[in-house]
Amino acid sequence: MVRLVPKETAVVVIDVQERLHVAMLEQARARVEKNVSILLEVAARLGAPVLVTEQYPKGLGPTIGPLRAKLQLMQITPIEKACFCATEEATFARALAATGARSVVLVGEETHICVFQTARALAAQKVDTWVLADAVASRTEENRQIGLDLCREAGAKVTATETVVFDWLGGAGTDDFKFVSKLVR
Repeated sequence: MVRLVPKETAVVVIDVQERLHVAMLEQARARVEKNVSILLEVAARLGAPVLVTEQYPKGLGPTIGPLRAKLQLMQITPIEKACFCATEEATFARALAATGARSVVLVGEETHICVFQTARALAAQKVDTWVLADAVASRTEENRQIGLDLCREAGAKVTATETVVFDWLGGAGTDDFKFVSKLVR
């Protein structure tokens, strides 16, 4: 297993949208918002490319406000999709290829549907795929667990937000380390 390098790791935020997000359990919503926010801030600071999808935004609404604000500052426009698997959306597939990333970190909703199907497709393409268990949600905890198990079985690594951001850093004693340490407290 190779170390994650920010510029070679694409962060993919899947469907954290207004009408979908409110269907998640309250604790799961808070966890996803917090950890996706941390991941976006560290990605921006360290230069990791970020892609965002929105499943049928006319019906499910845009990305939730707190994340949408961060994405606007980062000048990232969400990619609309109708397919559950993000890689089946041509615009997304082209955008991901353009990043040149050798690894992909997946976060978002719902774990057992869009996150799983995207993880399965990426792993089948031999992309080093990571799913952050503390930054994904489903409408039930059982479905989130099923989704994480399916991601593992498909070949993705299931880990946590802090695992990724500290792997990106590689060590302490830098301004980047201080920045990340404040975020994760």
